[in-house]
Amino acid sequence: MVKAQGERVRLYVRGTILGYKRSKSNQYENTSLVQIEGVNTKEEVAWYLGKRMAYIYKAKVKKNGSHYRCIWGKVNRPHGNSGVVRAKFKSNLPPRSMGAKVRVFMYPSRI
Repeated sequence: MVKAQGERVRLYVRGTILGYKRSKSNQYENTSLVQIEGVNTKEEVAWYLGKRMAYIYKAKVKKNGSHYRCIWGKVNRPHGNSGVVRAKFKSNLPPRSMGAKVRVFMYPSRI
C-alpha cells in the first residue's frame, strides 16, 4: 500500500453555530444561524445557498459501530449583512450545539 504524501485535503468549509433565529421575545428553534468561515458579506453568501451542512457530535451509546452521530441541514438564505446564514436541519439542533463547529460541504453544486 502506498502512503499519500502532502497535506490532507478538507472537502468542506468550517462554520460555527451561533444560535437560533430569534426576535426580542421569541426564538425559532427550527432555523439556526451559522457563521461560515471566510464569508463576511451578503454577496459572498450567494454561493453557499442550497449547500448541505453536517453537525457532527459524539454520543455515549454506540450505534452502527460508532459513537459519532450527524444531523444534516441546508443553507437557506442570508441573515443580515455580515455573512451569517440561516440553515434548516433535519431535526432541530440541540441547545448544546451553540458555539460548536459545523461542516459546510461543497455540494450540491450549481456550476
